[in-house]
Amino acid sequence: MQQFPIFDEVTPITPTARMSAAVHGGRAKCLQRLIRLDFPVPATVALSFDAIRGIARGRMPDIAAILAAFEPGRLLSVRPSSQDPDWGGPGAVLNIGMSDAAHARLSRTIGAAAASRLYLRFVQTYAVHVARLDPETFEPDAGAPPEAALAALLSAWEAETDEPFPQDPGVQLAEVLRSMARAWEGTTARLLRQAKGAPADAGLGLVVQEMAMGVGPDESGSGVIQFVDGASGQPQVTGRYLSQSQGRDALSEARAIYLTRDERGPSLEDICPAIFDELHRLGRIGRRRLREEMQIEFTVEAERLRILDAVRVQRSSRAAVRIAVDLAEDGVIDRADAICRVDPNEISELLHRQVDAGAHRDLLVRGIAASPGAAAGRLCFTAAEAQACAARGEEAILVRRETTPEDIRGMNVARAVVTLRGGVTSHAAVIGRGLGLPCVVGASDLAIDRRAGVIVAPDGRRIAEGEIVTVDGTRGEVLAGEAATVEAALHDSVRTLLGWADGFRDIGIRANADTPRDAQTARNFAAEGIGLCRTEHMFFEGDRIGLMREMIFAEEPDDRRAVLDRLLPLQRADFAALFDIMAGQPVTIRLFDPPLHEFLPADKQGLRELAETLSLPVPEVSARVEALSEYNPMLGMRGVRLGVTVPEIYEMQARAIFEATAETARHGDPVVPEIMIPLVSAMREVELVKARIDAVAASTRAMTGVDFDYRLGVMVETPRACLRAGDIAEHAAFLSFGTNDLTQMTYGLSRDDAGRFMSAYVREGVYEEDPFHLLDTEGVGELIRMGAERGRARSPGVTLSICGEHGGSRRAIAFSRELGFDYVSCSPFRVPVARLAAAQLAILGGDGPARG
Repeated sequence: MQQFPIFDEVTPITPTARMSAAVHGGRAKCLQRLIRLDFPVPATVALSFDAIRGIARGRMPDIAAILAAFEPGRLLSVRPSSQDPDWGGPGAVLNIGMSDAAHARLSRTIGAAAASRLYLRFVQTYAVHVARLDPETFEPDAGAPPEAALAALLSAWEAETDEPFPQDPGVQLAEVLRSMARAWEGTTARLLRQAKGAPADAGLGLVVQEMAMGVGPDESGSGVIQFVDGASGQPQVTGRYLSQSQGRDALSEARAIYLTRDERGPSLEDICPAIFDELHRLGRIGRRRLREEMQIEFTVEAERLRILDAVRVQRSSRAAVRIAVDLAEDGVIDRADAICRVDPNEISELLHRQVDAGAHRDLLVRGIAASPGAAAGRLCFTAAEAQACAARGEEAILVRRETTPEDIRGMNVARAVVTLRGGVTSHAAVIGRGLGLPCVVGASDLAIDRRAGVIVAPDGRRIAEGEIVTVDGTRGEVLAGEAATVEAALHDSVRTLLGWADGFRDIGIRANADTPRDAQTARNFAAEGIGLCRTEHMFFEGDRIGLMREMIFAEEPDDRRAVLDRLLPLQRADFAALFDIMAGQPVTIRLFDPPLHEFLPADKQGLRELAETLSLPVPEVSARVEALSEYNPMLGMRGVRLGVTVPEIYEMQARAIFEATAETARHGDPVVPEIMIPLVSAMREVELVKARIDAVAASTRAMTGVDFDYRLGVMVETPRACLRAGDIAEHAAFLSFGTNDLTQMTYGLSRDDAGRFMSAYVREGVYEEDPFHLLDTEGVGELIRMGAERGRARSPGVTLSICGEHGGSRRAIAFSRELGFDYVSCSPFRVPVARLAAAQLAILGGDGPARG
């Protein structure tokens, strides 16, 4: 064979060749590794990304030189070699070089029928995928003998092209290369690979390989083998083998046989035990030396084994974790490598039931994927309907224009939630993630017709209340009917991997938890405490909303205190339960935040019921509700503003926290509660609230006889709080940046309404991504950076964290590590994802100091 010089664009694959996945693609680099391991790989030449780009533009390489790398007369194949196998590429073309002369020669060695089938296959592939002729014209007659079918296709070629089928292997190879290069550079291919995460300018390499025939008089065939199950990750020989075949035919042909002995039929182990044993040996070598579970594509040619390729085993999320852990436990890779091999989103999938990948999807509408998982149930339009459905033992899917805090009772019993309005930090999304409910928001193409009791899909279909729908919160889709699902699978390998991750990460991970159920979920997922407990969500349970409404309608402070005294034991029990569950871990409790109007009814029936409860005339109740309304309630009387003007609420909550602290100290782990003041914008607000809370703490110590400590902090969620963080930090033990409201106020965007135009903004490049979904580290991040620096400058020991819904994202964790934050806090079901992402960032050398 001709010796090839080292070319940048065309390189024979040898053990010492200059070869890189970034230049020649992953397949070419893997074949070089197999050659270095002495796998029986046929002669192969790699064409680089630059070579393929040149071919697409009409600059062909030296075809004669490529052919000279192979024995004369051998047939060739061309296969794609993209940098990442998941990015795809054009299909392989086999049997290049097949011609009348090659057909005659092979007829003498493997038989006329087998030679005709090879020629037939090549003519069909070349006509359809290279010359782009009508596929129907080149569909062989399945009932005709191979020789007759071949003659028919050759005749069809001449009829379609007015010339005989090309006989020169060089011409055939050149046209195959040109066709594959142009296909990769086409618009459709670009869009498809970009959808898979590839950059628009991703390169394609090609490998030209000598054919291992797989057909002949002795035992010949082709197959694939892997040594783990791609669904579970369990060790298991998987694959098929087909005699007298090529490529990956064994995976599609019904007559393919098993690899291992099987009572259902013959196997490769029975027919060729030596080949089977050799595959096992090579599999063990590949696993150990390539440090991966590989699927091996092989050919048997006259009882001689040839290895054509080895690719990473396709695997489910569950299998990905198990394989990584098994490789590390077997000493093939180290723990850091195992941690970095698992996409954190794969952990998220394992925490929730998912729509089966093979399930039929009858799409009704797409929205924003706000909380992952899948569930099916009966359509319900109100929280009361969802509760009634659950009481009948039926699964409920709650569909609302948008949810309010009053809908929490319905969300608690629903299997999934869909809203027409809202974004990834809307009320439905936040509560859905906290509860682990699948949630789709911003499904604005859906219409609700309450009079008719139906939802109307964009295609006009009407789905009535009580009919079954499926919500896929992972993909942001609502499906008609009940789609098949697969259960969550948080197996031992996941726990092992996350345990390893905790040994590497250098930032704390807490959970946003509003109820004992949330706290238990956080504890189960090994959160290091609660970073945000939104106490307002506790007031919608049971009869509490009625008491809240009485308090709101009270005219005098003493009247308000009388009602709040009835709420006090309920709040105390809430906090005591949280402290017990967290067993001494920190619990950060945000004082009451939302505007009071959220607790008041908005419809006539609700107003009548409230009037009856308060023994007041309906007009008086309506007038009072109207008086409490605000033009922009999210920027009105809420948060600390309410605490300053109606101090009785914060005083009651502080007393409940301290009494629960004293109670816990008597029988359980001592706790130091962290009380957080929301929506602060001025130092004086903190001084006023702190003075009252200190007084309540002193009173509670005297009343209970129990000494305790507490920490007071601020939720930094206004731009002014970031700017004045130095002053504020003098009175606060911690500053926790609430990125939801901070993003809303920085951008001047409503997080509930931004979904209406956000996709257009992202598409036009105004924003990189929805800033409520992906933390804006430039604009919002600059305010956070400024607040952190100014807070630390005045109070070096202040604790810093992020507690908004961005907290569990990789970008927010990386940003927090860069700023030296102490922890991030996220929804309970994001905790495992955040633990893994934080470990990966620490391992990969992201910025940020390590904790001791």
